Amino acid sequence: MCALVSHLPKVGLVTRLIRNQRIRCPDVSSAASTNPRSGVYDLVLAAFCGLLLISNVAATKLIAFGPDWDVAGFPVLPIITDGGALLFPLTYILGDVLAEVYGLKRANRAIFTGFALALIAAVTFWLVDLAPASPAWPVAPAWHQVLGFVPRIVAASLLGYLAGQLLNAFVLVRIKQHWGERRLWARLITSTLVGEFADTGVFCLIAYGWLGAILGGDSIPGGTLLNYIAIGWIYKVLVEVVLLPVTYRVINFVRNKENHTESNPTETT
Repeated sequence: MCALVSHLPKVGLVTRLIRNQRIRCPDVSSAASTNPRSGVYDLVLAAFCGLLLISNVAATKLIAFGPDWDVAGFPVLPIITDGGALLFPLTYILGDVLAEVYGLKRANRAIFTGFALALIAAVTFWLVDLAPASPAWPVAPAWHQVLGFVPRIVAASLLGYLAGQLLNAFVLVRIKQHWGERRLWARLITSTLVGEFADTGVFCLIAYGWLGAILGGDSIPGGTLLNYIAIGWIYKVLVEVVLLPVTYRVINFVRNKENHTESNPTETT
């Protein structure tokens, strides 16, 4: 078409309009070299979902730090947590980045994407666990113990994640709407306090507490359960506070990549 236009007679109003205004012939090779892929939402989303899936597998191991120590009958030590505590707090940092830079709609899209992948992983582990093991593979019982489908653990993980991440994004965006771009530290910490409390509480009460009893199994003692919830919540919030300078830098980096500035706030609805 571009070659045809170049050979049109150089007379007449219609010809000039077509040549100068209506048809533009882009230089494809130049565009490809001077306009690299912009935006990093896909990378943030991939990291968010990857950390979530790794943390869910690591959370199958309960960890205890310290000797036994009670105060007035309440167990203070050992500190009870799980393997997911190593990386899972980082999903809240990336959740903050998603909500702060991209707004609530795209943050929720990432949250539900992570939820769907976690559900697919749980169903996959369940189907693999049901499949007969090869006689030449002697570790089938150990595999079942670690990755076998446990309904209450899966329900606790998925519901806790969904409640915590949705609240985290909602609180951060609503504070931003109220205060604008000011006091980023306040909305990051406040949203983490709310989101991590919901996540930790829902997960622990269903996975190891009385809420999960309807799915089978017993509950751990009340004092140990409170220790588990409190330590998990405090630890995750402290990780957010300690890594606040990193979160600031990541938000600024992503915002710059997305051509956003503090004077041009992102979508928040």
